[in-house]
Amino acid sequence: MGTLFATACYFSLKNFQLNKLTEKVGASGEKATSFGLVNVGEDEKAIRLARRKTVLFSGFCLISGVVLGFPGDVFAVKQGLLAGRIPGLSDPDEKGWRTYRRPDEKSGGHGVGWSPIIPYSFQVPNGWEEVPVSIADLGGTEIDLRFSNSQEGRLFVIVAPVLRFADLEGDATIEKIGPPEKVINAFGPEVIGENVEGRVLNTQVDEHSGRTYYQFELEPPHVIISATAAGNRLYLFSVTANGLQWKRHYKDLKQIADSFRVI
Repeated sequence: MGTLFATACYFSLKNFQLNKLTEKVGASGEKATSFGLVNVGEDEKAIRLARRKTVLFSGFCLISGVVLGFPGDVFAVKQGLLAGRIPGLSDPDEKGWRTYRRPDEKSGGHGVGWSPIIPYSFQVPNGWEEVPVSIADLGGTEIDLRFSNSQEGRLFVIVAPVLRFADLEGDATIEKIGPPEKVINAFGPEVIGENVEGRVLNTQVDEHSGRTYYQFELEPPHVIISATAAGNRLYLFSVTANGLQWKRHYKDLKQIADSFRVI
């Protein structure tokens, strides 16, 4: 808010100075048109220079608010440009890992009438950061979140209506959708963009707090997919990396995948 107040004061002063200068020029009896003053010599140049500086400073403030993340109302502008992007990361724990929990306030965007998305959480090493998700994302409108670390890998979360895949009513479970083989054959292409036949190296089934999770490790490409269902939605959590990243950071990538939970 301090930044906005200072900016507002600056523009109030500049507008006052500009108006005074305009009044001075107008009083000099020079010709005026519907497009402004013309042929007013040095005073006209001063007006144009002042206006140019005001416009440039306005653009600078807008860009600074978005890039540098000023608080208050400027942060609201940032939220408007990066819709639904609300911080959900905790501070690092004693081992340097941070927990992400999907904020309750985060928008959904999966069609009118859908219930709120049940939150999910996962852990990442310090240095992983959220990446903006665009409505024009090539991965589809059902990508809810992206994270990445340029040295280690990347992840994304797909949250899709269960009715897109199965005629289920009530609280869905991954078991109701199908066994592991059916799930990976149906949804694996949603993640890697191609058929998964012959690519599944490992499959495991785990239960946490009464909810079942299927996990699949594929190669190529190097990816670990965790799948579960809750409410009326299917959740797909994908952790992937290139060959060198996979070799160097597999242990951390696997830990990220294992940490995924729907709360």
